[in-house]
Amino acid sequence: MDGVARIFTKSGQLVRSLQGHSQSIFSMRFSPNGSKLLTGSYDSSTVVWDLSTGGAEERFQVHSGQVLDVDWKDDRTFTSCSSDHAIHMCRLGTPKPLMSFLGHKDEVNAVKWDPSGRLLASCSDDSTVKLWGEASPRPLFDLREHTKEIYTIRWSPTGEGSANPNKSLLLASASFDSAVKLWDAPTGRCVHTLSKHDKKVYTVAFSPCGEYLASGSLGGQLYVWSVKDGSLVKAYKGASDIFEVAWNQAGLKLACCGATASNAVSILDFRV
Repeated sequence: MDGVARIFTKSGQLVRSLQGHSQSIFSMRFSPNGSKLLTGSYDSSTVVWDLSTGGAEERFQVHSGQVLDVDWKDDRTFTSCSSDHAIHMCRLGTPKPLMSFLGHKDEVNAVKWDPSGRLLASCSDDSTVKLWGEASPRPLFDLREHTKEIYTIRWSPTGEGSANPNKSLLLASASFDSAVKLWDAPTGRCVHTLSKHDKKVYTVAFSPCGEYLASGSLGGQLYVWSVKDGSLVKAYKGASDIFEVAWNQAGLKLACCGATASNAVSILDFRV
């Protein structure tokens, strides 16, 4: 919220403070090779930082509203989305967008490239998920089965370019309509609607193997689902709202913020 990004070691030591935004930083992503950090801010700008020096390598001022999410396509190309309803794809060294993806009717909350870097997914307060090709400004699929705002999306760690190339590529979407949906990327078809939540869903995360999906919502509800058939595998109930959930690399533990007490991060053993 202070407009500063900070880089820490694994043991918690502060390495660098990256100062350059005038308002809150709402999103950040390391580049695939780990040499740069991309930040998106409420000051309507995105900044690419050189982590070897801590300096701002390049600033992009392509949005007219708050930048809500950013994601790298490759080490030189990234995409950003905004409350101005627009999505822009930019490249280092080129001040203007390479392409703009327009079609959402409300603020765009998240953008995510699939593991191959060929499909871009976006979600919006207009209750739609859209899938875009890397070379066309028109959506390949316009997914309209949610009835309220869609806060976030996640690609499965499967399909071309992933560690699990022989499994079908899926996209998960989390909505304020209390539903989580799983979409088959090649066809745009909804394959499962996961509907046990009864409050706004803020976060979803695939397990590293791609067989499970965790979802967290207001009211401390955390569920783990089978991706194969959409069945409920595990259920946890925390004392406060859940805004983020993540798996460890082995896929045996889950971390979630706010699951047991306000301002807390809880670690859950998936095997129990």
